[in-house]
Amino acid sequence: MFNKQLLPAILILCVTTAGAQDILTNVMGRKITSLNGKWHYIVDQYETGFYDYRFKERNPSDPEAYWNNPVQKDRSDRKEHGYNDKYSIKVPGDWNSQDAKFVYYEGTLWYQRTFDYQKQQKDNHLFIYFGAVNYKADVYLNGKKLGAHKGGFTPFQFEIPDSILQPKANFLVVKADNKRYADEVPTLNTDWWNYGGITRDVLLVEEPPVFIKAYTIQLHPPAAGEAFDANNMIIEGSVQLSQSTTQKVTVTIPEIQWHYDAVPDGNTVHFSFPVKNLQLWSPEKPKLYAVTVATGTEQIKDNIGFRTIQVIGQKIVLNGKPVFLRGISIHEEMAPEIRRAVNSADAKKLLGWAKELHCNMLRLAHYPHNEYMTRMADSLGLLVWSEIPVYWTIQFSNPEVLVKAKQQLADMIARDKNRASIIIWSVGNETPLSEPRLKFMSDLAQTAKRTDSTRLISAALEVHYNKDMNTIDDQLGNYTDIVAVNEYLGWYGGLPDNCRTAQWKTVFNKPLFFSETGAGAKGGFHADSLTRFSEEYQAWYFKETIAMMKRMPSNYTGLSPWLLVDFRSPRRNNPVYQEGWNRKGLIDQSGKKKKAFYVLRDYYEAMEKKAF
Repeated sequence: MFNKQLLPAILILCVTTAGAQDILTNVMGRKITSLNGKWHYIVDQYETGFYDYRFKERNPSDPEAYWNNPVQKDRSDRKEHGYNDKYSIKVPGDWNSQDAKFVYYEGTLWYQRTFDYQKQQKDNHLFIYFGAVNYKADVYLNGKKLGAHKGGFTPFQFEIPDSILQPKANFLVVKADNKRYADEVPTLNTDWWNYGGITRDVLLVEEPPVFIKAYTIQLHPPAAGEAFDANNMIIEGSVQLSQSTTQKVTVTIPEIQWHYDAVPDGNTVHFSFPVKNLQLWSPEKPKLYAVTVATGTEQIKDNIGFRTIQVIGQKIVLNGKPVFLRGISIHEEMAPEIRRAVNSADAKKLLGWAKELHCNMLRLAHYPHNEYMTRMADSLGLLVWSEIPVYWTIQFSNPEVLVKAKQQLADMIARDKNRASIIIWSVGNETPLSEPRLKFMSDLAQTAKRTDSTRLISAALEVHYNKDMNTIDDQLGNYTDIVAVNEYLGWYGGLPDNCRTAQWKTVFNKPLFFSETGAGAKGGFHADSLTRFSEEYQAWYFKETIAMMKRMPSNYTGLSPWLLVDFRSPRRNNPVYQEGWNRKGLIDQSGKKKKAFYVLRDYYEAMEKKAF
């Protein structure tokens, strides 16, 4: 290997206290113990286990609190709750798909399991990590509350104190509550299913006394407006430790024979070093390098790709070359089983369909998806738009709601900042115009850019539609790197042939991207092209939309139609064609491809061969 003298580097030492770093980077690369599997549950619609009959929060030692497990000493003792195998549920997984009685349930479910655990070293740290719980989680261990978290699609963890941990039969309880509220993110009104429960992995993570808390390793981006120079590439990043230490921090990338180590003056090491002959990550060649971050007591391995993404004029530029985004929007749902996607096999199936479409890009709507999705996108070479659920009519004038949105934004970025596939952070979708909304959304956009300047910032903007010209002048576009809009000409207004006379313009000199477009069709229903909800109507819609896209202004840089697969939504109540499903998928709920799938596939295949 080269050492630091043979391959020069610039070392900067400082202390970082960013709140987003509270999430451990790359949990899967650490010493973990899975708590996935069968858990017990109690349905608690009235939250009896949390509140007493005066609706006061129960005392921590109250035997009737569901986080406790009182022992019934004799038959005269009163015990009004308990956990047993009769009421069991799979984790990870939503509760809606596991029992018919839960399909529409919104409320509280108490999850419980026991586990044995002996730390490898007495002064090590032990964390319990949740990939996500929808929406609010209260976590208790052996009758003691570890903490609470809000946000249904972002990870969180709590440290387990030695005073609580037992070597045998630790009694773990999670109160999961998926009720919707006006002052949450998302708000009351969405267009997707409110799957409840512990929907992602639960892991125990053991760390040494001084541990690697977070790290960032990326290719240095070109300055704004400057062209990418393949002869002047620099990999840069940082490693943040849990506390100040004299331990040596080491970062290695064996394939390019690079090794660096330093003793931090504080708790964070920043590094920057030039590289040559680096194979850049791209959809055509999604190269990932094995990277190791280590101290004297810990070693974490990751697979990281290196690429640049920028806007130059009216083009989106990947690794110095303009790229046309052949996208598709996806919900984190497995339609045939009517459940949340939960593992790498689910991610492989969904993204495999996207590859069949000749996609090079995904819009992961409308919330941060499971980490398996972004890691699979890395390996398959699919560019990603990742989004927080600031959706429709949240309370833009409420400062507490902004704090919640910022936390979800920070957590999304903290988890996935090393994923080469992610090129766009989106701060919201279809938010109605108003001054409070502009202030709220622009604050989010600027926060995202300050947090991560290496990616593009976007949101699905609003459009002024009229007969002669559809104008994109939403002032939020002043704060985003691209102009992205959702359009449904021929579905929510008129017929698909209205696209033939439609004209588009934007007041922003930025790339134009259509973040949604689509029409509903029930798989297997065939009729003439004028019949709504037929596969023929949907195919006609896409033919007319694609023809319109070919006439777009020169700043047109791609689209991500709505959407890959049909998904559940309580808003969709046509008793014949919808029955609680949004039917705009190109693939139906059984996994069968509709006619429109092939229309879009042919367009994308042609665009793939065309120099952009």
